[in-house]
Amino acid sequence: MDKILEGLVSSDHSIPVKRAIVKKVVEAAEKEVTEEQCQSLFTLTTRLILLGEDAFQKQIGFQVLDAYARYHRPEFEHFFSKDFVLSLLQQGYFHLDRKDPAIIDYIHCCLRLLISCPSVLEIFSVIQVEVLRMVCERPEPALCARLNTLLSDFVQCIPRDKSGVLFCQQLVRTISYFHCFASQERELREYVGQVTKVSTLLQNIWKADPATLLPSLQEVFAIISSTDPSFDPSIALASLVQHIPVQMITVLIKSLTTDHNVKDANMTKALCRMIDWLSWPLAQHVDTWVIALLKGLAAVQKFTILIDVTLLKIELVFSRLWYPIVRQGALAVLSHMLLSFQHSPEAFHLVVPHVVHLVQSLRTDGLPTSKAFLLQFTELIHCMMYQYSGFPDLYDHILEAIKDLPKPGEEKIKLVLNQSAWTSQSNSFASGLQRQVGKSETGKTGLVNLGNTCYMNSIIQTLFMATDFRRHVLSLHLNGSNTLMKKLQLLFAFLAHTQRAAYAPRNFLDASRPPWFNAGSQQDCSEYLRFLLDRLHEEEKTLQVLESAKPKVASPIDTSSKDPKGQICPEEGEESSLTPAETKPGADGRTLIETMFGGKLITGIRCMQCNCISEKEERFTDLSLAFCPSVSQPEGPSEEPKVLCQGSVNGGSETPEPSLAKAPASNVHFVPVTNEPPLSVPDLVNYFLAPEILDEENAYYCEKCSSLQRAERTMKVVSAPEYLILTLLRFSYDAKCHVRRKILDNVTIPPLMRLPVHVASMPAQCSSSTSSPLQVDSPESSENLAKKLKPSQKDEEDEERLNGAEQINRGGEMSVQSVPYVLSSVVMHSGISSESGHYYSYGRNINGADGTQHPANHYALKEDLGNGHAECSLSTCSALSISPERGDTLPNSGQEARDWLLFNDSRVTFSSFQSVQNITNRFPKDTAYVLMYRKQELPGQSVNGGLMANGMRLSAEPPLQKELLDAIIKDNKLYLQEQELNARTQALQAPSSSCSFRPNGSDDNNPPGSCGPSGGGGGGGGGGFNTISRLVF
Repeated sequence: MDKILEGLVSSDHSIPVKRAIVKKVVEAAEKEVTEEQCQSLFTLTTRLILLGEDAFQKQIGFQVLDAYARYHRPEFEHFFSKDFVLSLLQQGYFHLDRKDPAIIDYIHCCLRLLISCPSVLEIFSVIQVEVLRMVCERPEPALCARLNTLLSDFVQCIPRDKSGVLFCQQLVRTISYFHCFASQERELREYVGQVTKVSTLLQNIWKADPATLLPSLQEVFAIISSTDPSFDPSIALASLVQHIPVQMITVLIKSLTTDHNVKDANMTKALCRMIDWLSWPLAQHVDTWVIALLKGLAAVQKFTILIDVTLLKIELVFSRLWYPIVRQGALAVLSHMLLSFQHSPEAFHLVVPHVVHLVQSLRTDGLPTSKAFLLQFTELIHCMMYQYSGFPDLYDHILEAIKDLPKPGEEKIKLVLNQSAWTSQSNSFASGLQRQVGKSETGKTGLVNLGNTCYMNSIIQTLFMATDFRRHVLSLHLNGSNTLMKKLQLLFAFLAHTQRAAYAPRNFLDASRPPWFNAGSQQDCSEYLRFLLDRLHEEEKTLQVLESAKPKVASPIDTSSKDPKGQICPEEGEESSLTPAETKPGADGRTLIETMFGGKLITGIRCMQCNCISEKEERFTDLSLAFCPSVSQPEGPSEEPKVLCQGSVNGGSETPEPSLAKAPASNVHFVPVTNEPPLSVPDLVNYFLAPEILDEENAYYCEKCSSLQRAERTMKVVSAPEYLILTLLRFSYDAKCHVRRKILDNVTIPPLMRLPVHVASMPAQCSSSTSSPLQVDSPESSENLAKKLKPSQKDEEDEERLNGAEQINRGGEMSVQSVPYVLSSVVMHSGISSESGHYYSYGRNINGADGTQHPANHYALKEDLGNGHAECSLSTCSALSISPERGDTLPNSGQEARDWLLFNDSRVTFSSFQSVQNITNRFPKDTAYVLMYRKQELPGQSVNGGLMANGMRLSAEPPLQKELLDAIIKDNKLYLQEQELNARTQALQAPSSSCSFRPNGSDDNNPPGSCGPSGGGGGGGGGGFNTISRLVF
């Protein structure tokens, strides 16, 4: 049969005839054939496969070999022995070189035919040794790609244990020798495909045997850091980067930058070659690794390397922007290099000559991504021209080319530059790398600043310290869900039970950040709080609606909407107050947010011509309190209200809503306060609730009179929230000077206070009063500019218009109760303007029942509510005084003096209420911004007896659910592994470090929100020590 086949191949017959005869030969394989004939056929087909003159002969060889090997397996097993395989790999086949890829293809084909034979195991052992020898000989990309195909199909051929580590290292080094000199696109694509196959093989080995990863990476660094001028490693090594776990960046970069065995020359070479990798198509995360290494070098202050590499490579990085496939990663590296190189314009001026040409190209290349990329690029150019102004001859043609494109604001440019400086990167990066010690003596967990996220950290700690809210969140059964409440529950569980000194809430930040908040930018914590509570409320409402749609009996759920400020505004309900004896959250259709933070206000407008009254009931989650003249100061005609047009930080309107404005902005100006007692929180609440006159430009349109009339607007709380959130509107707009300012006035914060709540008539402790403490006819009252942020008035269906007689009757049915509240948390803002500063918070563990257990609180509630003096001021908010001998600041009262905690990002320390009260006196730029009070039961009051039984307040921390417990256990194990790794790494470091950190000192030395003399730095990240101004982060 072999003679027939050999004659056929060399004959002059046509291809169809040859195919027909070959088909007969293949069909004859089913018949009995002698062993000699089989051996002859196997020899002939092997020669055709390896030495065939054309593709037809090779195809015939594969067809016949496959057929006879399948039907005559023992004979083929004897032919394809380990000795034959060894000879092929070491000596080749006749004149065919042993490095020819055809040999690998042939062996691959034969292994498929022998996979079920016992002898294949011996062949695997031979191949394991030979492939290691082959990669040590630095084979060409084509051979390596064929080898990858073989080893991917037959993983048994991959070397194991120590040989496996050596194989990976040698394969890495082999890739470094891959060079492509082709100029045709087809050849380039083939080359990239071959490299990708080899890198994929390494990825599979690293996954199967993680012990091979670190030695492979060490080999990569040894190659790219080599200073041998005769060796230039291939950029094909970039194909490996995408297969390295991104989670290893921090550990590996720190290990590299702190290893004193790595010379600066080697580090410079390595960094330059990594930047060259930006040219490699399809490689992912190259820019991430390059930027991480740049930041790591800045953290250890190796600025010489950074300067040298930037000046050497900045033009090459810029040139990569011309190629769409790699431009996004190149822009990330270019932005970092330029923005961090702030000591000189030299680097920027190297690329200035090429900017206009690139802009023109991006405008005309027609790619869908070019427009967005152009906007990013021009923003970078604007930042650099702002940083290095004074070169009009260089910048004029650039400004002309980008004049029609958006220009970032000055504040945004300053923010970007401040965040990008090497000094800022040094502080933030180093603080994330320092060895984490155990928890502080407080036992509480801090939150890592993830880059200008102190606004979130302070709010999260405030909500966490709201004991009843925290306990209810932790007791919710949310297994398997991916809601925001689930993420909050997981975050609370970590804060309560992790072993880390500080937890990094990255997932929660991504899920809860408002869409208009730019990542890494300064933000307003009160705006974030409103958005967070609204999201949680709407999410639960949606789930309730879905649940009610199921075929079961369920109570109707009130629909709700939210106003532009983020406050919850459901439809007007039957209840007029949130009584303590209500059922647990959700049972009455209310969400947890409504139950814990929701209160109700009634806004009434009375026409002073016809006495017609319009009322609207609205819900709120917080009260925004504007500043006012001190209530204790006699009012004179020469004084103006000390209020500016209120606005939020970095968002919202800087001017009041037209419907709420009482005077033109031009009539408002700032009057410094001198020789008058400080305002208190009750003063601001009373000012918020005080009647105001609507006239002149703000006159009220009365439907009954059918004309604009002078009117009186009143507000009253009709349902007291369990947690009362008060926001002090300290950020203002000066209409005369056209600047934003911060009101730095000190505000006295009472630990206990009473809130007047209007409820339906019932037996009360004191007689009610409907008179206002302020004279509504006074000029100051009629021009009152407070109450800018009130619940929305856009829900027409909530508005109820009553005539005067009806209102009088209703007023007779209302009584005023004085609801006691105890201070739970305070968020402080450290900074002199709305554009700069830092947030931190004070908190205290307290709930509705235990808040009065402190002797001082008991005394204040009993004495102040039990005397006759309280009867005449039920309709006003007032503080409950605590005598000094009963306060928590006694020298020997150690336990009570440590009730308060200071949360400053990663740092948590004991504090006292005295520190909270005196912070602005000691540090004038540190002022209270957001306060949270907890509604209290009165001592001995039986009306609240069923409170704990029905679930409104939980008397103890709920047990952790299994899903939460598993997550915490997993993270705690990871933390221990990190600690061990950090300990090993630090053992290699020198005893001294160029980066120094201020030790944890007393709060009396620097304000809690400061980072040294410049203030407002905060722990765990953010701006650096040497920035021009502190930022709200």
